[in-house]
Amino acid sequence: MRVLVTGGAGYIGSIVSEELVNQGHQVVVYDNLYTGHQKAVVEGAHFVRGDLMEGDLLRETLSVHATETVIHMAADALVGDSMLNPAKFFRNNVTAGLSLLDAMNDCGIRRIVFSSTAAVYGEPERLPIEETDPTNPKNPYGESKLAFERVLHWYEKAYGFRYVALRYFNAAGASKKYGEAHDRETHLIPLILKAAADNRPAAVFGADYATRDGTCLRDYVHVIDIARAHILALGILGQRSTVYNIGCGNNGYTVREVIETAREVTGKPIPERVVSRRLGDPAVLVAGNEKIKRELAWSPTMQDLHEIIASAWEWMLQHPNGY
Repeated sequence: MRVLVTGGAGYIGSIVSEELVNQGHQVVVYDNLYTGHQKAVVEGAHFVRGDLMEGDLLRETLSVHATETVIHMAADALVGDSMLNPAKFFRNNVTAGLSLLDAMNDCGIRRIVFSSTAAVYGEPERLPIEETDPTNPKNPYGESKLAFERVLHWYEKAYGFRYVALRYFNAAGASKKYGEAHDRETHLIPLILKAAADNRPAAVFGADYATRDGTCLRDYVHVIDIARAHILALGILGQRSTVYNIGCGNNGYTVREVIETAREVTGKPIPERVVSRRLGDPAVLVAGNEKIKRELAWSPTMQDLHEIIASAWEWMLQHPNGY
């Protein structure tokens, strides 16, 4: 299949693109390199440096490469930043997404896999979270992703689009070649591993949540398993539109449990430093994944937290300065 991957030079996008190429798909990576990296563009993919608001370049790219479907992963994704600057998130995650959909529609391409988020749920009413549970985002990041899901719903009604929205829980880990390298890191596991590498304490953002040890509890899923879910989603785009949670479906891990596992992986003491909560962080996010297991035969193959953290640590040791 000929696939355009927006945001394909980013953390998850690079590994999705890697899996696509490994399985014989023709991949075009479209990325403005605002947070992505040229060196993260997978070998074997064609790279176009461009912004989603560049409608003419988008149309040209889609047409020249005879694109059949799009995996849309380009977005702003920092929860804390979204609380401080919601306008930026709605421009980049909704307005720019509309530019992409309109370019696709103009080119007769109406199949899209969308990188959504568990943040659309907000504070869950029950656990694990199912796709049919209420959506009530607690931050503008989640609100912007939910808004785009609603846009896709109406583009299906009006223009015949077919979409699969994948609501990620916490992506983590690395492949052999590609991993997580942000100029300003906010994700828990790389922050803890950086603390280990630098022999300094790891920050714990709040220790007074209603969880088993007072710290936030999350469902961590290996990024390669996330990539596999995208490829499986491509296979049903012609049949129906739907939404899936992408998570391990276990009881999740608290921040302190992640730190303890990182101690085991790295052999470092990694002391804790409790600081203030981050704005917009729900206490618990744990996925129910029965729907995607049933309909796509997807299940996590690297569910063990030790394995997830070990892959991220190995990549970090090999890339101490990122890309």
